[in-house]
Amino acid sequence: MKDYKLNVKDDNNLKISEAFYSVQGEGISTGVPAYFIRLQGCNLICGGKDGCLRDEGKATWYCDSETVWRQGENYTNEELVDKMAKDVGLESILNGETHLIWTGGEPLLPHHQKSISSFLEHMKREYGIKNIYNEIETNGTIPFTPQFGEDKPFRNSLYFQTDQINCSPKLYNSGMEKDKRINQEAIEMIRDHPNSWFKFVVSDERDIKEMEYDFIYPYEIDKSQIILMPGVDNLDELSERTRFVYDMTKKYGYRSCTRGQVLAWDRVTGV
Repeated sequence: MKDYKLNVKDDNNLKISEAFYSVQGEGISTGVPAYFIRLQGCNLICGGKDGCLRDEGKATWYCDSETVWRQGENYTNEELVDKMAKDVGLESILNGETHLIWTGGEPLLPHHQKSISSFLEHMKREYGIKNIYNEIETNGTIPFTPQFGEDKPFRNSLYFQTDQINCSPKLYNSGMEKDKRINQEAIEMIRDHPNSWFKFVVSDERDIKEMEYDFIYPYEIDKSQIILMPGVDNLDELSERTRFVYDMTKKYGYRSCTRGQVLAWDRVTGV
């Protein structure tokens, strides 16, 4: 691929680490055909660089996509459309059968928000009003921002272009400091979206209590919006960790999910 120069002022430019056709392996959309667009960069580094915080006992898991989202190549809107057409075909994306999933890294970094919004507007101009289904996967630390000259984030912004928000707030087990991983404005904005979910990575029962006292109770997040997921990144431990999460589901009544992509492909990314 050409080495295009990135200009974050140019909305018709996406910094993409990888883009591929697969199946959603986590959360409420588990099992749905999905086209993943992983954007470069993140404002957190859960588990530390290369898992160093986990190795030091300061975290119980680390970001399994870190080595991927640290890299990236520049795509114009047209180039991403061409890639999607080759990988899966546009019809299943235009009719909503295959979900578009913007992930990272952190797709709500401000320049990513502008680029995603520009891409969706491009699709609307080129193909008319279709049923494209957009999922945003975010760590919940960055609010949706105004777009197109508006002074509020709820008009003509990515917030209303997004059909589903999958928010994965970080707990103490991520190794991140509390003031870096909790943003009241972002959490409340996501909570109030008509289709939003909060997916918490849990490693032991203390994580459930932390989840409740740091997020659910203070921000009044409805219990029906909560999903528990095991803190595991490898197939060897997936079964035991999933049983633990299911036990927590039975005890506390929260919805839970396993990690389907780990079950299918272990630690391989981009599949």
